[in-house]
Amino acid sequence: MLTITQALVDQIVAHARRDHPDEACGVIAGPEGTGRPERFIPMLNAAMSPTFYEFDSGDLLKLYREMDDRDEEPVVVYHSHTSTEAHPSRTDISLASEPNAHYVLVSTADTDGLGEFQFRSFRIVDGVVTEEEVTVVEAY
Repeated sequence: MLTITQALVDQIVAHARRDHPDEACGVIAGPEGTGRPERFIPMLNAAMSPTFYEFDSGDLLKLYREMDDRDEEPVVVYHSHTSTEAHPSRTDISLASEPNAHYVLVSTADTDGLGEFQFRSFRIVDGVVTEEEVTVVEAY
């Protein structure tokens, strides 16, 4: 289960809306070993594409060094889908390299008639996708 603050959810959704029609992407870091997402880090989609996201390799290396210096780890890896539901694509699954991370997807398309976005979280380990419950809290 992913427990995340409303403020972080709002930041992810705002980033997805701001970058639309391109996919948005980023990371939420947290203290190592806690599983608690705390520090919102929006990233540039180097692919600049409405159907694909790619972290800039230089930015990603800098981020991992920074997290290492701060004793943090990527707790959430997020990106948006602009015209499909919030579910990992085959490409998303093949690129998932953080077995302990929550993979959050936000859809900026109304694919289910329930509103203009979906917010869902998944675990992706060795190519196996498992959707998980998301609990939104005001504070930890």
